[in-house]
Amino acid sequence: MTQEVHIIGGGLAGSEAAWQLARRGFKVRLSEMRGASADKGGERTPAHNSDGLAELVCSNSFRSDDDEKNAVGLLHHEMRRCDSLIMGAAAVAAVPAGSALAVDREVFSAEVEKRLGALPNVEIVRERIDTLPAEGTTIVATGPLTAASLAQSIGAATGADSLAFFDAIAPIVYRDTIDMDVCWMASRWDKPSKVGGGVKDYINCPMNKEQYLAFHQALIEGEKTSFKEWEANTPYFDGCMPIEVMAERGVETLRFGPMKPVGLDNPHWATEEHPNGRWAYAVVQLRQDNKLGTLWNMVGFQTKLKHAEQVRLFRTIPGLENAEFARLGGLHRNTFLNSPVLLDRQLRLKSAPHVRFAGQITGCEGYVESAAVGLMSGLMTASELAGRTWQAPPATSAMGALLSHITGDAEAESYQPMNVNFGLFPPLHEVSKKARKEAYTSRAKEDFSPWIAGLVPAA
Repeated sequence: MTQEVHIIGGGLAGSEAAWQLARRGFKVRLSEMRGASADKGGERTPAHNSDGLAELVCSNSFRSDDDEKNAVGLLHHEMRRCDSLIMGAAAVAAVPAGSALAVDREVFSAEVEKRLGALPNVEIVRERIDTLPAEGTTIVATGPLTAASLAQSIGAATGADSLAFFDAIAPIVYRDTIDMDVCWMASRWDKPSKVGGGVKDYINCPMNKEQYLAFHQALIEGEKTSFKEWEANTPYFDGCMPIEVMAERGVETLRFGPMKPVGLDNPHWATEEHPNGRWAYAVVQLRQDNKLGTLWNMVGFQTKLKHAEQVRLFRTIPGLENAEFARLGGLHRNTFLNSPVLLDRQLRLKSAPHVRFAGQITGCEGYVESAAVGLMSGLMTASELAGRTWQAPPATSAMGALLSHITGDAEAESYQPMNVNFGLFPPLHEVSKKARKEAYTSRAKEDFSPWIAGLVPAA
């Protein structure tokens, strides 16, 4: 085995980076503060519930798994081709979610830890790291909830304050407390699931116009968690905007967002004229959260309402009148670097190039994006240690487009967390709008293959 790499942070990005390096014969020390003893500085973040590696703290969904028409589905495809730990564990832990990829959180985390623990050159150490190492090959993948002491050390090394935004967590409901005489199972437009092939993967709670308007007003008036002084001017990332903040943007905003009823025929409202049922005025959807199907999360219902207010208000939703909650919504602050300014094209800190960053702290947003940046940081480090010239993934690929955005293509002054999307890809002006998505993914797959062949091979 060759020289050791120190990875700080055992989330999705850090776990993926460790896997990529260890599979190429490098020794890895993976430091994770959750689960550490008191003398080792052990602590949990406000969002974590366990000490497991790669714990999913918000949704259990990795979003679309469609690699022909969707940028995140294409990212899944590319990561699988790179023997991704995260994609492999997700396959084991997958639960039905229509055309999306969703997982049982506990099974997923356990599978990540099991696979890493089976590698003899990975040492998982439960310890808190308070300062950036002064020397030695290091990957910092501490995520958006980096401990204050390490965040201060990063700030000192970068000479700039970290940016921040809020990320909110959606509630989870016990399945047996949902009234299925009111709700029904269906995916929008009966789109089949990639897990099991079913078309009835979501629980749908219908609202008529009167119910929706009352619910909308109650969201606006509901008692919310107050901001602390240091949080007051922190912006929300649009992809995780609390449901009540969306409601404040207009009475129709939710009906065109997470409560969109289009494509969902309610069989309880079937008539002779409409045997499949009619669309509700608005719909609250719940998605399976574990393999047993006992826990279901409220899709798009991340919130900063106070807990008692959540219980009161969400029980006014038809079908959830007697709902019991395994977890209520919450709110936490996220931090990220101004990466286009601070990092080079290989994710190295310009002021301390022995340190790489990976995951959400770089300013990517989403589980899969975080893991993909961790994957790339691992491959970059492997190339560097092997004495090989690093070649970035083609900019036409999902991985390459995401990396380019983070490391210099984004506008530094307005840099904000970003999911992978086709807007990051080099444009295809000559292709019709209707065929553009398939053209993006086809081009990406064609360009990605020769890049894969040039990687440092896994052992």
